[in-house]
Amino acid sequence: MTQAEQQTAAKRFSEYWQGKGDEKQETQRFWIGLLGDVLGIESPVSYIEFEKRVELKHTSFIDAYIPATKVLIEQKGAKIDLHKAYEQSDGSVLTPYQQAKRYADEMPYSLRPAWIVVCNFREFLIYNMENPHAEPTQILLENLAKDYYLLDFISRHKTESLQRELELSIEAGKIVGELYDELLKQYKKKDDFELKSLNMLCVRLVFCLYAEDSGIFGKRLMFHDFLASFNAENVRGALIELFKILDQKPEERDPYLDEKYAQFPYVNGGLFKDEKILIPPFNDRIRDFLLNKATSFDWSEISPTIFGAVFESTLNPETRRSGGMHYTSIENIHRVIDPLFMDSLNAEFEEITGISVAQQKNAVVEPVETTDIGHFDKLNVRLSKKQKERLLAFQKKLGSLTFLDPACGSGNFLTETYLSLRRLENRVIALLNNGQAQWDFGDPIHVKISQFYGIEINDFAVTVAKTALWIAESQMISETEQIVSQTIDFLPLTTNAFIVEGNALRMDWSTLTPIERCFADAQHDGHSDQACHSDQTRHSEQACHSERSEESLLTAADTLFANFTTQVDGTAHRYDFIMGNPPFVGKKEQERSQKEAIEMLYTNQNGKVYKKAGKIDYVAGWYMKAAKLIQGTSTEVCFVSTNSITQGEQVEFIWETLFAWYPISINFAYRTFKWDSESSEKAHVHCVIISFSAKDSPRTEKIIISEDGQKKSVSKISPYLIDADTVFIKSRSEPVCNVSKMTYGNVAGSKRFVFDEDEKQILLKKEPSLERFIHQIVGANEIINRKVRYCFWLKNASPKDIRESKILKQLVADVQEERLNSTAEATRKKADVPHLFFFVSQPDTNMLAVPKVSSERRKYIPIDFLTSDIIVNGSALIIPNASLYDFGIIISNVHNTWMRAVAGRMKSDYQYSKDVVYNNFPWCEPSDTQKTKIEQTAKSILDAREKFPESTLADLYDETTMPLDLRKAHQANDRAVMEAYGFGAKMTEAEIVGELFKMYERLSGQAR
Repeated sequence: MTQAEQQTAAKRFSEYWQGKGDEKQETQRFWIGLLGDVLGIESPVSYIEFEKRVELKHTSFIDAYIPATKVLIEQKGAKIDLHKAYEQSDGSVLTPYQQAKRYADEMPYSLRPAWIVVCNFREFLIYNMENPHAEPTQILLENLAKDYYLLDFISRHKTESLQRELELSIEAGKIVGELYDELLKQYKKKDDFELKSLNMLCVRLVFCLYAEDSGIFGKRLMFHDFLASFNAENVRGALIELFKILDQKPEERDPYLDEKYAQFPYVNGGLFKDEKILIPPFNDRIRDFLLNKATSFDWSEISPTIFGAVFESTLNPETRRSGGMHYTSIENIHRVIDPLFMDSLNAEFEEITGISVAQQKNAVVEPVETTDIGHFDKLNVRLSKKQKERLLAFQKKLGSLTFLDPACGSGNFLTETYLSLRRLENRVIALLNNGQAQWDFGDPIHVKISQFYGIEINDFAVTVAKTALWIAESQMISETEQIVSQTIDFLPLTTNAFIVEGNALRMDWSTLTPIERCFADAQHDGHSDQACHSDQTRHSEQACHSERSEESLLTAADTLFANFTTQVDGTAHRYDFIMGNPPFVGKKEQERSQKEAIEMLYTNQNGKVYKKAGKIDYVAGWYMKAAKLIQGTSTEVCFVSTNSITQGEQVEFIWETLFAWYPISINFAYRTFKWDSESSEKAHVHCVIISFSAKDSPRTEKIIISEDGQKKSVSKISPYLIDADTVFIKSRSEPVCNVSKMTYGNVAGSKRFVFDEDEKQILLKKEPSLERFIHQIVGANEIINRKVRYCFWLKNASPKDIRESKILKQLVADVQEERLNSTAEATRKKADVPHLFFFVSQPDTNMLAVPKVSSERRKYIPIDFLTSDIIVNGSALIIPNASLYDFGIIISNVHNTWMRAVAGRMKSDYQYSKDVVYNNFPWCEPSDTQKTKIEQTAKSILDAREKFPESTLADLYDETTMPLDLRKAHQANDRAVMEAYGFGAKMTEAEIVGELFKMYERLSGQAR
């Protein structure tokens, strides 16, 4: 649309809606018209979501939400004043904006709004959540023709600042990759020592590039100009000398040092420590690249969270070989850290400040996701003395928390946590400072990178993680300087994250924490132990003087802070939070050393290795280590893991032992979702997030979060990540109920038995009499996709039949030889019956066939009746002589819900099993009437299928192409089965699983 067209459309829109405004009847029409007619959005109906569900203490609904631009809309009727607060159903008194913000806080981080729009048909109030404390932008309906452009953010698909930060970080990674390639050419041997030297050289160069752009070195282009003063052949020597200088205190330097070196500050921190690294000769290409491309790029705007991971993966030989640039998105990191601690810290901050802020034109103190802190000065908040005491104590609490990532990689979880805490601390500082010319509360910064601990097996990743945290620290100090209007020295580096190189499963995690960290800090600062112990941070002389001038206030804050630093059983907490994304290595992919590490951890006090240790995913080692460490503490743990540890036999193997040895309680969990490591390969991993603590931990609220981000408060969470008691679905050979038995399909044991249609015709052309021994053979793929294959089925063939056929005689001879040459004793024994399949289970009756593996995208596993002449292979399971009633139960949503909860997975597909899924399934006890009804609805499903003879089961059970008749038949069957179980028609899948687990407890004898 042209500007003139938009103005005309906006004028018509405003004229039409003057005097109208019924919230219930006209909201959707109003917004669809605005999006389509005024903003020119195609298909506005699909662009906006109405009545989006959100879970508070009860289910509520957001009036409208626009996913593309993350806009939350709170719509009110024309008579509602948007600037006034109104009583809500729960008794709280909120403005429409506060009501919308309450909804926003309960949404998953990835969906939280970038904008909140409050509207009453007459007026729009627009809140930019990058700057939520600023006065909202106001648009009156009558002025829409001239102000329509203020709504442009609704149609922009990405927040520009976040996108720019992302793009810059990736571009920086590419620059590092090019630099790495050019420097690599200069090394002669390219052995481990030279490659390690190259990695360290790149880290140092990147730090220098960042330091000059961010002002750490004192002025821009300092490093550029330094390099420019040397010819290519002299750059190597200049860098060797510069790196030495950067690690020298000014008083230790040569008093006659050339000014081009002397101008650089003392860095400290170990980054330029005199390690034996080999720097190669530089050529004109490398020098020009540094001067023209590397130094012309603005390194100060990179995201340390993203860049650290991109930097590490760029220089990691494995990811370089795969061409991948890998990093965990910030949104996914917040799936972990928000419910683990940031949500509660933000809530605590708002509880402390809420009363005074509410007096300021109904403003609400909200979480900040921006580096723009200046808006705090505009709040003009008048804090009471008690509020100041509480804020100071809260700030001390932030500075006391400790975090461990025992598989930290390049430190992205630690870096993003540090940034989030410092942003929150800057909000505290801004409110305490409130525009004053001088900061009066001691050292303004309490949150230090020395609160962060990590273990990483890759030495280079360790260095990158520390560097990323230093960059993050630099950025946040800059923001604090803007708030307090004073300079805060970043160099020399006096704090360091405790990130160590090592194998986390073979280390003692507790030894990473110094017993008295504050005394170590005191030695750096030249302060007395007493001063450091009272404040747990370093101070400048000015800060200490200011502290004495505010002695009574800070003493009260110290008393409040003491309430935060409680002890459990007299033992100080070593880590408050343990978190991360341990490596995903399945039981089949583990190296011998990894299996040994798991066996070591799953060994009891008598030295006996748990018999199932060899079948456990590698990540289980991190759970075992953490569970042992946190006993007797209030430490909370949260790991991202493959969903396999909550499905199938893994649940019993991992969690039963874990619960028995180290009692823990699951606090919150994300059920299966796709974890996108932002890489060029875009590989999707199906993950869960599990947070747990020791059973005596004070945390009481438990939450299950679904894939779409919906939260549900529950009383308990089982290892299957459902609201149920901790019951383990164990492998059993017989059904737990008195029902038809399921068996495995037949296993040929040799490819020689099986052939396709073309091969069949060739065989019959040679020997037509073979037709009676040729049967159709099906497995999961053939059942679902109607593929046709054949096999020789010689169960009823006599020795004469085989001897008289050249083809059969040769077949049997070949199979016998093949089996005799096998290394497996069981296979060699089968050489005695070479005409038979290796495993025979084919019934003489009709049967129900169940594919072992089926797509997760289907609501129902496609199962089918087969006649006895069709041979079922080992990729499917068989229920001989199954009835319509059996079919109705197994095809029902009740059974499929059970399957989704307890079955294993092959990648993301369901992996149905006889011994775990079917044999443990609790069957209902229907009345005769209910059973007859299920038989009728089951028959209706088969009848509906027959209307589409050309369609495969894959076609029929695709959620987008399922015929209406078939869908209705399934819905009727689901209702009939639910009724037979006594389940309510509106029960959710989670509620169904909970009831089935209760039934299983009783049936299996696990009931408490």
